[in-house]
Amino acid sequence: MPSAGGKPLDRSIVEGPIARAVWMLAWPTAAQNLIGGLQGVVDHALVGNFVGYAGNAAIGVATQIFIVVIVFVMSVFTGMGVLVARFAGANDPEQVNRTVYQAFLAALALWGVVLAPLGWFLAPSLLHVVNAAPAVRAQALPFLRIMFVGSIGMLLFFMVSGALRAAGDARTPLRLGVLLTALNIACNVAFITGAGPLPRLGTAGAAVGTTVAGLTLSGVAVYLLFSGQLPVRWHRGMDWRPDWGVIRALFRFGLPTGIQGIAMNVAGVLLLRFIGSLAQSAEAQAAYAVSYTELFSFITWTSVGLLGAAATVAGQNLGAGRPERSVHGVHVAAGLGLGLAAAIGLLFLTIPRALLALFGMTDPVVVGLGTQLLSFLSLSGLFVTVALTCTGGLQGTGDTRSPLYISIISQFAVPLGFCTLLQATRGLRPADVWTAILLGHMTRAALSILRFRQGRWRDIRLEVEPARP
Repeated sequence: MPSAGGKPLDRSIVEGPIARAVWMLAWPTAAQNLIGGLQGVVDHALVGNFVGYAGNAAIGVATQIFIVVIVFVMSVFTGMGVLVARFAGANDPEQVNRTVYQAFLAALALWGVVLAPLGWFLAPSLLHVVNAAPAVRAQALPFLRIMFVGSIGMLLFFMVSGALRAAGDARTPLRLGVLLTALNIACNVAFITGAGPLPRLGTAGAAVGTTVAGLTLSGVAVYLLFSGQLPVRWHRGMDWRPDWGVIRALFRFGLPTGIQGIAMNVAGVLLLRFIGSLAQSAEAQAAYAVSYTELFSFITWTSVGLLGAAATVAGQNLGAGRPERSVHGVHVAAGLGLGLAAAIGLLFLTIPRALLALFGMTDPVVVGLGTQLLSFLSLSGLFVTVALTCTGGLQGTGDTRSPLYISIISQFAVPLGFCTLLQATRGLRPADVWTAILLGHMTRAALSILRFRQGRWRDIRLEVEPARP
């Protein structure tokens, strides 16, 4: 089927070597995640110096709330990825273009009707729920409101990036992501510090900078969709009306992922409450923040890249009627992930104090707890990367509900139940919390492998009608 003048779909994913296809899709996403992580480091450094620790706490609290909400809205892009991968595998570019446009309409409606207005009015109540201190709340409220209202740019950027990766183009999202990060850092520096004629906005400046950068890059991304330079293309001959059949499919496949994201973020908040109940809570929270949130992210960032690669390879090959290649792709992604996780885990075991020192961790108690946690995470990373690649295989083929149930069991019930039991019987110790994290990751890996090997994803149907002439 012709692609209406656009760049042709990459058929090597369904016809060429699987290992090359996985690597081609994985490394740009992993690199984009690593580069994107620099923005948070810069934001915290600037706000900490120009505003103080209340500004750091405000960004942390507001971002946690924002992620819980935005991950639900962005679930529609998971549904989009399922459909795009299937249609790309079937070499049907017009259905690919149609699906991405319908995802754009859905995202625009969710932002305009739900995210922006409700986020603005409910922001004070949301900050009250997390018991933010008055000084923190004063800094967090404008930041959170601006993030909600200005989130349309971020939504469109993630929509285009997800669509291109599902269609087999992972390098264009990397280029856009690098440009977004550079622009975001520049804008945040300018608005936080008040560079030149700009007002010095402090904490709120981080949100303004993110909004300006997101809107700019989303404009570039939409321009590229009309340019014909990408495998996804919008053109004059398209049907611009809402297609409720496609939109229903977006939500059918995407909503379980949104609920999964909310459950995992809520579980993370509750785990922090357990850490806060320890005798040395401040030291344990510092060790957790650096060891798990920052250092362990090097494993999760690369694993998320492999998740996306596994999803695209599995979905496209199922769409092409080649499910065995889908299985092979997940196995290759898991093997790559294990190698990377083992290498990073070895660093956790051999040079933990040097790694912690990079973040200024010199307090003996904090270093001791951080070293202990890193020893648990060196093993945990092996299970996480396998779990995420299997999750990618399931989600890419349309089984988005199983990862939801698996996450509720492994990331919610197992670790929180384990901590609750020990806290009620003999009191909680730091190693107990670290063990709970490891048990959760082991459970997630075991259930994800089991579900993928059952092979029920082979029979999932899209139930989307052909494009209207």
